[in-house]
Amino acid sequence: MTERFYLYNDLEESKTRFVSFMGEHQRYDLAIVQTDRYYGKHLVLNLLGNHFAILGRDDLDEPGYIESVYKLSKEEADELREFLYEIIM
Repeated sequence: MTERFYLYNDLEESKTRFVSFMGEHQRYDLAIVQTDRYYGKHLVLNLLGNHFAILGRDDLDEPGYIESVYKLSKEEADELREFLYEIIM
């Protein structure tokens, strides 16, 4: 067996928030991870849809980004975006 070649292998302190809410169009079950790893951005996992993204305010402002990453309709993405604006600084 050859020696494993790591690009990185870091242990990072993090804070995880689990939140579930019902929107007008669907239910959202999220895990939101805060760490210093991503330059102040949050790792947002959609637990129902098996999609995730590293998000900051700039990403929320990017037209069509939330729709694309989480495979949501415009209306669903607007609900998620509205919630994320409340927690992502």
